[in-house]
Amino acid sequence: MKTKDLVIMAMLTGVIFAAQVAMASLPNIEAVTLLVILYTQLYRKKVFFILYSFIVLEGLFYGFGLWWFNYLYIWPLLALLVLLLVKTSHSPVFWSIVAGAYGLCFGMLCAIPYFITGGMGGGLAYWISGIPYDILHCAGNTVLCLLLYRPLYRVMTQMLKAGIVRT
Repeated sequence: MKTKDLVIMAMLTGVIFAAQVAMASLPNIEAVTLLVILYTQLYRKKVFFILYSFIVLEGLFYGFGLWWFNYLYIWPLLALLVLLLVKTSHSPVFWSIVAGAYGLCFGMLCAIPYFITGGMGGGLAYWISGIPYDILHCAGNTVLCLLLYRPLYRVMTQMLKAGIVRT
């Protein structure tokens, strides 16, 4: 990877991390899902560098608890989903549905380590207790994606065309 690419990936990591920290006080309302969708569409497999850098920053900032292990597979799983669907559509409505569905499934995906460490009862308790937050996550992702997908996609593609950043 060239130095310019490394700097761009670091900058995008900083953007996603800053967006997460800025919205951390809101219950399960976040811009990370939208940014992962956009970054994956534009940077394809290079997105994994951004994601794992972001995940390490999360651990350094908030601590490396059991929750942190979820992020090792949750965000890359979303990127893989986007890679599979990227040729389907660039419609904000389509990606809002994907983002909303992912928010709704987030708690189930986060429950996996709790199923392993706490058994069936521990995993189910964790998952069920988080359903209200998953509903908020779904709604937040859907609305944020509907509002910001098109303008952010336009700005990022214009930056690519102008050579400010590259894939």
